[in-house]
Amino acid sequence: MFAKTETAPPIQPSARLWEVDTLRGLAIVTMMFYHFVWDLNNFGLYQANLLVGPWQVFARSIATTFIFVMGVSLTLSYARDVRQTGRTNQFLKYLLRGAKVFGWGLVITIATYYFFDRGFVVFGILHLLGASVVLAYPFLHLNKWVSLLAGVILIGLGTYLNTIIVAQPWLIWLGLPQAGRYMVDYYPVLPWFGIALLGIFAGCSLYPQGRSQLDLPDLSQVFPISGLRYLGRHSLLIYLIHQPILIGLFIITGYGAIG
Repeated sequence: MFAKTETAPPIQPSARLWEVDTLRGLAIVTMMFYHFVWDLNNFGLYQANLLVGPWQVFARSIATTFIFVMGVSLTLSYARDVRQTGRTNQFLKYLLRGAKVFGWGLVITIATYYFFDRGFVVFGILHLLGASVVLAYPFLHLNKWVSLLAGVILIGLGTYLNTIIVAQPWLIWLGLPQAGRYMVDYYPVLPWFGIALLGIFAGCSLYPQGRSQLDLPDLSQVFPISGLRYLGRHSLLIYLIHQPILIGLFIITGYGAIG
């Protein structure tokens, strides 16, 4: 009992890195803007093909940020869990965490099947994030250079596989698109899991054992960073509710209609 008072105080579980939450919050803001434009297009108030060209590059950059930051966050949460429990085997916790996010992805699949029919989401960003939490777990135990090498290889392999069109839907999740099918949200394991591995490499490099090596001033309470941090801390909830809210606003103001 007395020995504990002689050691340096551990980092508190509630302690968060403002720069990580801020980056995730910025991704949330840009995502909401993109979905607002999507709704404008869907309700005929703005004409553009959002599935190709600059708009699609914009959407992919938002997703890349989410996936990369998730990889960084996994290294931080794993280091915190090891400090708190002294156990390096935390697989069940990460399995349940991944299953929760993947489960919300299935909810998105059902919802988009109802609203978009043929363009419904088979394997979107939430499916990918949920699967990545589980798939990334072994890499949290390995040398960071393994994550870097594996990430680069998977991105290259996935880029190639995405050019192969197949007749059946069974490998959509992996990265083999099905002929004649389009999806409003598609982020297969390959190449996108590779981005998560690059995030793990960055997290291990910048925050070894969960402790920052960056000499940054504390801007956590500076506007608008404080607001972005709040959004970043509640990113999953905001992701789930923002579109129903936006669509509802379009409908009640008379600019949108169902069916």
